Amino acid sequence: MTTSTPASRPANLVSIRIISDDVARLAEFYAQVTGTAVRWLTPDFVELPTPAGTLAIGSTRTVALFGPGSARPADNHTAIIEFLVDDVDSEYDRIRQLSINLSIDFVNEPTTMPWGNRSLLFRDPDGNLVNFFTPVTPDSKAKFGR
Repeated sequence: MTTSTPASRPANLVSIRIISDDVARLAEFYAQVTGTAVRWLTPDFVELPTPAGTLAIGSTRTVALFGPGSARPADNHTAIIEFLVDDVDSEYDRIRQLSINLSIDFVNEPTTMPWGNRSLLFRDPDGNLVNFFTPVTPDSKAKFGR
């Protein structure tokens, strides 16, 4: 049995990074669907800061900095990028209008989940799953301070 020394402070999740062959396309998509301004740090790296953390988008050219082949664009089959919104049904109507130009692939319409969130699932242009959700049960509302 191995033991580990606890960190002096717990780790703090500050960002999620998506690797893409087309940073500009993905940045425009997330700016449109979230209403968040894009911060271009280099032509190969952008950030969309939110109150809870940052969604970063890096070019495939940046992968070599971490280790060649360590990440592959448009190959995510496990993670869901989630955004808390005030009214998921209104967001669904708004995003459906955007889908005319962005060709958004909806996975479901707003659906109330067993854990108390009303969720809308769709895919970004690289195929990553995106969840917009609104807490609707008392427990879920309390969890998110609503």
